[in-house]
Amino acid sequence: MLRLGLLLLILPGVVLMGVFWSEQSVVNECLSAGGSFNYGESVCDMTTSHPFVPFAMRNPLFVNLTMLASAAGFCCCLFGLYVRGR
Repeated sequence: MLRLGLLLLILPGVVLMGVFWSEQSVVNECLSAGGSFNYGESVCDMTTSHPFVPFAMRNPLFVNLTMLASAAGFCCCLFGLYVRGR
């Protein structure tokens, strides 16, 4: 139970950060080129300025599910440590 808990605790956060930073690198390339990133369509626009939209507002289900999986992993870790300690 402890190994499953550690896997659920760590893996979703790593996946979430991987997706976030891969998108952020595309945004940084666009801004460095002098453009404005259109978060709704995920494209770089060189003519129109677009507002910033946070990652959690664009992907609420993905963010919430990864946080839920991490919380479940934390609970599994606590349970695994409790059972092992008895």
